[in-house]
Order: sequence, then C-alpha cells, then structure tokens
Amino acid sequence: MSNAPHFDIDVPAFWADPYPALAKMRKEAPIAFVPQLGSTVFTRRDDIFTQEKRIDIFSSHQPNGLMNVLMGHNMMRKDGEAHMTERQAMFPAVSPRTVRDTWIRQFQGHADRILDELAQQGEADLCKAFALPLSAECLKDVTGLTNMRYQDMDAWSQAMIDGIANYTGNKEVEARCHAATAGIDAAIDDMIPVVKKHPNTSILSVLLASGQNMESIRANIKLAISGGQNEPRDAISGATWALLTHPEQLALVREGKAKWIDVFEEYARWIAPIQMSPRRVAKPWNYHGVEFEPEDRVFFMFGSANRDEACFSDPDRFDINRDNQKSIAFGAGPHYCAGAFASRAMVADVALPSLFARLKGLQLDEREPVRIGGWAFRGLLNLPVKWDAG
Repeated sequence: MSNAPHFDIDVPAFWADPYPALAKMRKEAPIAFVPQLGSTVFTRRDDIFTQEKRIDIFSSHQPNGLMNVLMGHNMMRKDGEAHMTERQAMFPAVSPRTVRDTWIRQFQGHADRILDELAQQGEADLCKAFALPLSAECLKDVTGLTNMRYQDMDAWSQAMIDGIANYTGNKEVEARCHAATAGIDAAIDDMIPVVKKHPNTSILSVLLASGQNMESIRANIKLAISGGQNEPRDAISGATWALLTHPEQLALVREGKAKWIDVFEEYARWIAPIQMSPRRVAKPWNYHGVEFEPEDRVFFMFGSANRDEACFSDPDRFDINRDNQKSIAFGAGPHYCAGAFASRAMVADVALPSLFARLKGLQLDEREPVRIGGWAFRGLLNLPVKWDAG
C-alpha cells in the first residue's frame, strides 16, 4: 500500500468532471494514492514531465496490465530498445513527410466528401456526423485496414479504450473489448495479401516490410486504432465546441490573428483527450517523501498537468493565444505519441478549417445540452449544431 497521502474520489463524479478533484490534489496532495483507482497518481506537470522519463523506475512494461492482456504486447508497453525498434519500424507510415506527401491529401478528400453530404441537412450531431466518420476514414487509410466500415473502426476503438480503462473489472466491457480485437484481427488477415501485393505507406504495409513478427504487428495496429480514432475524433468535436462557445476566439482565427493549429494545441491542453497514462514501478524509489515499491501502479495525469497553475495562468480558461510550450497532451517522455503529426494535420489542417468554411452560420443547437465525459480518456459525447443548409 502506497504511503502517499490518500485521496478519495467519487468515481461517477470524477468521470463527469475530474478537474475539481485534480485541482484539489495538486494543491493538497500532488502525489496521492486514490483507493478507488488502486493507484498512486501524479497530478503536477513538472513532476510528470521529469518522472515519465525515468523508465528505469516508472516502466511502461506492464505484463499483467489491461492493455497487454486485452490488446497484446504493443510498443507503448515496452521500454528502451524494444520500444524504439518497433517505433522506428512504424515511423515511415506516420512521419511528417508521409503526412505531408500522402495522408493530408487523402484526409482532405474524406472531409470534402463527408461535408458535401452533410451541408444540405442544416442540423446534426457533429460528433456522429463529422468527427467520427472523418477520423475513422482517415485511420482506415493510415492503418491499411481499408476493408473496415468506419462505424466498426469507431466502435472497436471505443471498445478497446473502454477495456483498457476498465479498472473496476466490468465483465461486459471486457467482453466488448475481446469482440473488437477479434474483429480487427480478421480485418488484418484479409488485408495482408493485399498490401503484400500492392505495398503502400500504411502501418500494416510498413510493419510487414520491416519484418516485425505478426504478434507485434497485430498489437501495434490495435494500439494505433485505440488512440488514432478516439483522440482525433474527440479533438475535432471538442475544438469545434470550444470555438462555438468562445466566439471571440473563433473571431481571432477568422481575422488572421491566430491559426487553426493554435486552436488544436489549446484544446488538447484544455481538455486533453488522453487524460492519463499508467506505469508500473520497476524498482524501489523515493520521490518527494513518497516510497514507491516494485509492482506498484502509478497514473501520470496528463489532464491535470495541463491545468497546473504553476505552468499555465488561468488554466481553466480556453485561450488560443496562450503559450502552450509546457503542454504535455501528447506525453513528455520516450512514449511521446507517434501519431502526433497525423493528428495535427487531420484536425488543424483539414477538419476545422473545412468545417467552418463549409457550414455557414454554424452554431450550437440549444435544444439539446452538450455532454462531456471521461477521466482516463475524455471528450464530447454529443455536439448538436445547426447551420444554414445548402
């Protein structure tokens, strides 16, 4: 049992809005043991920024962790050379050059097609009608699993996300995750002969070409799907909502006083789609008086770090002109998100400018409230809007 100060949370309230409890922890117990999560949590940005790099202490290798058990042993759950070898094998599929030369054109094509169909309607839930299909269609291309329906890409991604955050052991959640991973394995099997005959820049193609073993290829594609669908989807809908509820910020972009990438970076700080990253303690360690023992579980709370008052002035405010250099929305250490370049391009270069250019008079539909949820992964659950049809 951790000797860190104990801090109790109400789990449903924490899921609905973790920020008040995290702010209290940052002030009173920045490293705290939360019994309801069975973990010692880090809540201050600078502690997370330095300690996440200590892979000799806070290891990503978690043989019995939920991600390994449910999705296979992927590069996110490996450290050192094992991690870097698999990361480098995937890099050609998600490098800045590949994003610029290949993916951004395909991303724009998907956005244009979806908006062509959507523009005539005049109202929609943008989470389901735009953010979800765009993110999924883009991810189908990037992973190489173009044989999937976009609905399955989203559902299977969400099932895995729910599964690896299932710290309460809900059996129904676990069963949905197993069904999702089986579906992904079947899709991979179908596409292997296709990409072998016609190699491309997709993750499946470049990993096969690298000679990576099939077990790791499957696990790393599932990793790409678990993060590559939900996070861009949530950033697209969330950043849209943020601009619609902060019209003065939207005006800055339209007047050329800020850029779409500023919107993306500030939203990712303000409501980080990835709120937490787990670690396993590898050896005894004392940090700020807290004793860590081997096999203890630690959560680095990125969502809390990005609202740390010591690093961001008025951190609960959405402000696209703020200095976001200290944001760790994509991580801080060697496990910095490999898909960051693709995500930025999808949201800031394609989704947001296309959406606001095409849907004239876009505004919230006040008939239905916007709902947000999640503490390990957080995002909008709906985004009812209306605009001038045609």
